[in-house]
Amino acid sequence: MIGSPSVATVHATAVAVAGCGVLILGPSGSGKSSLALGVITTPFIDGGQIVPSGLISDDQVLLELVAGRLLASPPPAIAGQLEVRGLGIVTFRYSTRVPVSLAVEVRPAQEIDRMPDSRKRHSILGLDLPLTQIDPSASGATARLYLAALRRVQE
Repeated sequence: MIGSPSVATVHATAVAVAGCGVLILGPSGSGKSSLALGVITTPFIDGGQIVPSGLISDDQVLLELVAGRLLASPPPAIAGQLEVRGLGIVTFRYSTRVPVSLAVEVRPAQEIDRMPDSRKRHSILGLDLPLTQIDPSASGATARLYLAALRRVQE
């Protein structure tokens, strides 16, 4: 993480789901970009309506703490770019200054509890975000991210 106490650049990917910013965390090559690609290209239906989703940033995310809210944006040099393994860099529409209310850590399925502790948190810039773990290669990974984000929106 690089930056001042109220601004940081983190190695992560971020997507927006129904206005909820989701910070996807994990080491290089762990599936962050693949999970984001699934979210921004796979429609999810909730209550008969398509849930809006989109890219915020891939690989690096600018985070800014403003009035107690964490806002995510892409660094200008990579705005709208998503790395798609085997294809290279693909351009997508993107959002800026999206309030982040969920962190997702990518992990292998065997390392994820079947009934996780809902008190898990990821601390960044002095804020504690709820933390969910998802295996990006598992069937239903995209749906799991949508469901976790919608749970945050409804709280």
